[in-house]
Amino acid sequence: MVPGEVEELKLRARGDLVVGGGDLAAAFMGQDLIDEYRICVHPIQIGEGKRLFPPSKEKVLLRLAETRTFGNGVVLLRYERLRPRKGN
Repeated sequence: MVPGEVEELKLRARGDLVVGGGDLAAAFMGQDLIDEYRICVHPIQIGEGKRLFPPSKEKVLLRLAETRTFGNGVVLLRYERLRPRKGN
């Protein structure tokens, strides 16, 4: 997806736009299109798994905005993307 198309969708949306899946999220990350990360931690270990974030030399600044614990032990971590101010 072209970044301009995503920006247009964001302007027309009546709520949040959500992408799921590591490969799709990585593509959006690579084009700097993610404003917020919602990470759910499940209390189970299932082998080696995949990286949560792809390797990158870019530093992504995040601020923890919310945590929520559910009855089944799952924890939601919501992070907001911090962007450097232009001109700094």
